[in-house]
Formats: sequence, C-alpha cells, structure tokens
Amino acid sequence: MLAKYLDLSVNIALQAVRSITITSNGSSEIDIKRYCRIEKIPGGSIEDSQIVKGVVLNKDIVHPKMSRRIEKPRVILLDCPLEYKKGESQTALEIMRENDFSLVLEQEEEAIRRQCEDIIKLKPDLVFTEKGISDLAQHYLVRAGITALRRLKKTDNNRLARVTGARIVNDTIDLQESDIGTQADLFEITKIGDEYFTWVTSEKTTAVTIVLRGPSKDIINEVDRNIQDAVSCVRNVMLKPRIVPGAGALEMALSTALTEKSKSIQGIHNGPYKAIANALEIIPRTLVQNCGGSVIRQLTALRAKHAQDREKNWTWGINGQTGDLADMNQLGIWDPYVVRLQALKTSIETAIMLLRIDDIVSGTKKKDGSAGGAETAGAAGLGAE
Repeated sequence: MLAKYLDLSVNIALQAVRSITITSNGSSEIDIKRYCRIEKIPGGSIEDSQIVKGVVLNKDIVHPKMSRRIEKPRVILLDCPLEYKKGESQTALEIMRENDFSLVLEQEEEAIRRQCEDIIKLKPDLVFTEKGISDLAQHYLVRAGITALRRLKKTDNNRLARVTGARIVNDTIDLQESDIGTQADLFEITKIGDEYFTWVTSEKTTAVTIVLRGPSKDIINEVDRNIQDAVSCVRNVMLKPRIVPGAGALEMALSTALTEKSKSIQGIHNGPYKAIANALEIIPRTLVQNCGGSVIRQLTALRAKHAQDREKNWTWGINGQTGDLADMNQLGIWDPYVVRLQALKTSIETAIMLLRIDDIVSGTKKKDGSAGGAETAGAAGLGAE
C-alpha cells in the first residue's frame, strides 16, 4: 500500500481493535474474526475509507413504503421465516370440494397473520430475519409501520445482536419484551453507486465495520490485505503488550548469544547451538540480498556489532531500503513478541519433525514396472518374517 495511506490504515486498525475489546476479570477478549468485518464498496478514493461503530450490510428494505431512517430503533432479530412453513417431505393434498382450496389458503394466511401479530404487539421499529418474508407478511408489517430486512447471514445477525442488544429468536411465538434491542442509535439505508447499504450504528457497541473505498476492486483488495495485517498486528500487541526489534536485529542477537553459549559446551553437544545460530542469520542475510548489498561484508559487520556490546547493540539490524546497518530503535521498526516467538517455535518443531523421519515409502513405480527401493525392501522384510 502507498506510504501516504499508512497512517490511515494504522488509525483504522487501532480504532477497530479498541472498539471490540472486552475486558473482564483482568483478561481481554478481542474477537476480530466475528466482530470486526470489512465491507468493500467500489468507488470513491482510499481516503473515503472509514470505520463504522456498528454494522454495515449490503441490504435494502423489502417494501418501498418502509422507512429508511429510524433513530433509536427497537429491534427484533429472528432466525425463522415470516412465511408459511412447508413440510420437509413431499405431501399430497386431495381437494374434493370447491371451497377446499380456499380453506388451505386461509390456513396459510392465518399462520402468517399470527406470526405478524406476535411481532406487532411488541411495537418494534425494525425486524431482521435470516429467512424470507412473504408478501402478506410485508403487508401487515407496513400497516404497522415496521421496517423489515430479510435473508441476513448468520454472522451478520450475531453482529447485529451485539450492536443492538437484541436476542436472536427462533420462533415469533417465543418473542418477549426482553428480546428487543434498544442500544442502536441510528438505522439508515443509503444508496452508494447502484446498490443500497444498511447502517446500524451505536457509539457504545463492541462490533465494528471497516468500510473500504477505492477506484477499483484490485486496489480495494490490496487495501483489504493491508488492513487485515494491521488489525491482526494491533490485536497481538494489545493481548501481549511486548515487542522486539525487527529487521533481523532479534535473530542476530539470538545468534550471537547462542554462539557464545556453544563455546562453553564441550563435545558434540554444542552442535545444536551452532546449527540454530547459523539458521537464524538467514533473516538478515535475506534482507541484505534483497537490497543488493554485500552479504558477507554486512553480515560480518552486524555480527561484530552485536558481539561488541550485546546489551547496547541488540537492537541493530539491516535497513531494508539501503542494506546498511541501522538501529531499529531509531527507525521505529518493531515486531510483536508473540509473532516472533511463534515463528521460532514453529521452525524448531518442524526441524525436529523432519529429523524423526527414518525412511520414505514411495508409491511411484519405475519404468520397468518394479516398485521403489524402500517399498521393495519393506515387502522383502515382511516375507522373511
């Protein structure tokens, strides 16, 4: 992403993570997967991107006479259809008299009317459902001055529950006053381009939506990837507020410490220390190679810098733009501690797993039709037994 948009992405990530953070009993919960959603809307410029304290949905009202703006709405969230529920298995209906078909239709209409009455008696302003809404149900809701939206995703309904304070109900007959959400400040539907978007916002919510704008989908996707990285980075730092220097400084500091430790160990037991120390130098070596610098000269200088004073120079690494040595404390290049720790754990565990492999059984065959050597040797061993 262009450098001039870095401050924008950092501010959005910080606001998003702070808004969804829930602290209880001294521990913090930051669920960025469920309660921090990114909505991409083509058009405009990247500067138009913003963070919304609430939910933004690509939805419109089901009836043109329904209201598109409601302040302090009373919200009902449903997980059931507002239409006649048909049987799951195939059924045959035999009509013997002329008015039998009318009776069947009346039963369907009566079922829908009862559902709508269960909703109307609680006097809500908004109804969201994950299923469909029939034309007859729309008629009853419009007459009662209720706005309705249908076919929401389960994840969006859960986020709406967090924003509005409503409880998701599976059947209208179970609706109670305590199920109605009243925490939302504003419900509004706006038209952006050719599509309608629903905004349900609240200043006190712990669920946010990051609205990304841009001239093309490719640019928006690139901004999306950067925002996701920024949000994850902020989350890691807030959960574990510890950082370490980046740009190869940490790896070189660990390599120097392991090399010094290996000198105090006699025999073959110092081998793992030397092996890990050499492996850690791949990070600063790669940074120098990417800059087109002299790998041997810069690595030797960095190694000497760390060995000279491990207490003061442990933050020195490779400048990723020039390829020269630099103090990461002055450049402000830091990595989350948990990320670097997990990288070290994963690399060492992977090496241990590979070293535990004794042999490889090949499932391929040679050109003459015989099996691979390891497979043939295994079969011969079984025959001898």
